Amino acid sequence: MKNNLYILIALLLCFNCEDVIEVELNEAQPRLVIEASINWFKNTSGNEQSIKLTLSAPFFDEEIPAANNANIQIEDSNNNIYSFVEDGNTGIYRNTTFVPLIDETYTLTITYEGDIYRGIETLKSVSSIDFIEQNNDGGFSGEDIELKAFYTDPANIENYYFFEFISNIPVIPTLEVYEDRFTDGNQIFGFYSEEDLETGDEVIIRNYGISERFYEYMFILLQQGSDDGGGPFETQPATVRGNCINTSNPDNFPFGYFRLSEVDEVIYTVE
Repeated sequence: MKNNLYILIALLLCFNCEDVIEVELNEAQPRLVIEASINWFKNTSGNEQSIKLTLSAPFFDEEIPAANNANIQIEDSNNNIYSFVEDGNTGIYRNTTFVPLIDETYTLTITYEGDIYRGIETLKSVSSIDFIEQNNDGGFSGEDIELKAFYTDPANIENYYFFEFISNIPVIPTLEVYEDRFTDGNQIFGFYSEEDLETGDEVIIRNYGISERFYEYMFILLQQGSDDGGGPFETQPATVRGNCINTSNPDNFPFGYFRLSEVDEVIYTVE
């Protein structure tokens, strides 16, 4: 009986020590989030493009609201205008007549709820992926599969690259950015490692040509989201501003970025 009484008291103490902690977060007015990535895949016409508009939402909200009924246009330096039309109420706006040109400068204009948002960017070329090298003895365990996607950087030209690795297993895609400051004119590689990869899995590897400004933008975002970030000498987390501005009300600035890239894609099957 005495032992049972001690156990009962211990259980009551454990339950009494459990408090529900409610985290109160500051709430702000929703801002427009612009996902305007114009991707011209090699060996395609690049005429079909889409832009996604959403609104920022509280951290614990499960749904991200779409930004509906916006007016979206992209204009090139020759005054060609490409209008994007919303697909239902999805917040995804599509165009099927876009004409991509390397080194052409484009201006994005979005009119949404009385405000006018604008971004300017240049479509950047990209080197093709030469080949994929696989290593089965990677990682700290010596058992992870590592992939290296080799490409040749053009000499005497300042280039910036954005790599995306998407596997068919349930893991978050890996994103990396590279510059050629110390590798100009050489054959270099984008790197991917995933411990859950197995023989027969597929990995979509995409190499995007990007501007210096987008490189800096993504570098900061990836640094803030990295598990290794946050040291005393690292850039501290902050709102990262893209290249889109609100010309009618600067204080109500948007999130996101307007990017145009030539893209090389390889679908690799793990051996």
